[in-house]
Amino acid sequence: MTGRMGALGRAELTLLVRNKYALFTALLMPLLMVGVLRSSLDRVDLGRAGMSALEAALSGGVVMMLILVVYLNLVSAYVSRREELVLKRLRTGEASDREILTGTALPAVVLAVAQSALIVVAGVALLDVKAPQRPELLVGGVLLGIVMLIALAGATAAVTRTVESAQITTMPLFLISAVGSGLFVPLEILPDKVASMCELLPLTGVMTLVRAGWLGGAGDGGDLAGAALTALAWTVVSVFAVQRWFRWEPRR
Repeated sequence: MTGRMGALGRAELTLLVRNKYALFTALLMPLLMVGVLRSSLDRVDLGRAGMSALEAALSGGVVMMLILVVYLNLVSAYVSRREELVLKRLRTGEASDREILTGTALPAVVLAVAQSALIVVAGVALLDVKAPQRPELLVGGVLLGIVMLIALAGATAAVTRTVESAQITTMPLFLISAVGSGLFVPLEILPDKVASMCELLPLTGVMTLVRAGWLGGAGDGGDLAGAALTALAWTVVSVFAVQRWFRWEPRR
């Protein structure tokens, strides 16, 4: 099982390296988005949130990076492999459906973990941001976000006809997460009713765990448990959607 997934992962990594657009999205776009977050947060009063604009930008940048590296890349990868009949051919071999989907996701997972670590290390070593206050929450939030976004990518690929249309079908989650999950504007400074609704969005729980793990001061254990449960619920729903609706043959 491990060998089959490793072989799929190596093949997918080769294709990723050859795809300049995908490689740019995975490696450079997250850094650009952190800069965008930093400039936008300079104009926001973060006193109520208990963090600086730089801290908010870097912690939000971790989750934005997960969206770009895992979700956007994987939707295109799944759709491309399906339309090229790669997924159909793989199903005729020994690999299970889960192994095929996981093996395809492996390069994105490795990149996401590496870039998460890079953002944290650079923030602490070069930008004088405090070290992670609760590393277990930070790591747990990143891993939970990766699993959720893999499942969401599979669910989105099910309704995406072509690689070109993936730019459209991925846009709702990207925009909703950027605006409502606390990446650009921490939920602490939003009106209570708006913040309560935003807490139910897919990436809000992940953002809460990541920010609490790095910066601390994210409320009591009940708040963190609620964030984790919300993220887990979205993951379970997304996995069910993949099992029910994912298509292995080209959409005609």
